[in-house]
Amino acid sequence: MAALDRENLPEHIAIIMDGNGRWAQKHALGRIAGHRKGSEAVRSVVRSCRKLGVKYLTLYAFSSENWSRPAKEIAALMNLLVQYLRSEEKELMDNGIRLTTIGNTSSLPERVRKTLQQIMDKTAGNKEMTLVLALNYGGRDEILEATRKVLTARDRGTLKTGDLTPEVFSSYLYTAGMPDPDLLIRTSGEYRVSNFLLWQTAYTEFFFTDVLWPDFREEHLMEAISDYQRRERRFGLTSEQLQRKKHD
Repeated sequence: MAALDRENLPEHIAIIMDGNGRWAQKHALGRIAGHRKGSEAVRSVVRSCRKLGVKYLTLYAFSSENWSRPAKEIAALMNLLVQYLRSEEKELMDNGIRLTTIGNTSSLPERVRKTLQQIMDKTAGNKEMTLVLALNYGGRDEILEATRKVLTARDRGTLKTGDLTPEVFSSYLYTAGMPDPDLLIRTSGEYRVSNFLLWQTAYTEFFFTDVLWPDFREEHLMEAISDYQRRERRFGLTSEQLQRKKHD
């Protein structure tokens, strides 16, 4: 951590936490044991990001496609989520971490929604870091929902078609008010975004690792950030243009 450039840290890190099932299989355990072990990795990464000074951390916790999994596994995931939230409430408060969510959380079980709301309300004033849980989230669904809101605003006369810009459209997304991710990490050796933050990752740097999520710890996060810091983020510009812009 000491070797990182503190002037070039990602403001927003997003993570696709993949590999719980394969970790469980590797250790001859049930999938639920893999998810339970994965929650330990969540705790480690949240602490590391807070210590480093990352302002936003978004974790892909439960996708809209995950409802197709066995009912027993879904129930276990919801139980683990509630347990995690309750166990981490004090740490979130002690470290100034605000909890929020993205996704269609209205479809989650009532006890999950209630626990989420309680923790979000309690941490609403925290300003050191924002922890974003993507729950019942799908990138295509998010864009469609934002489009519906835009059309409604146009029909009501509060938005003119000619006034629609990428910035205005972004204000209708779940992530309104948040910066786009600077770095997206995916664990377990898969190389796809799996319907995650499709609009927001247009210029995000990607880092893929073979490490299974339950084994992901601070040293792996530092490796990803170190790799990020070696890249030149041009946002469509040439290297020469970027250098001139820095010196202007």
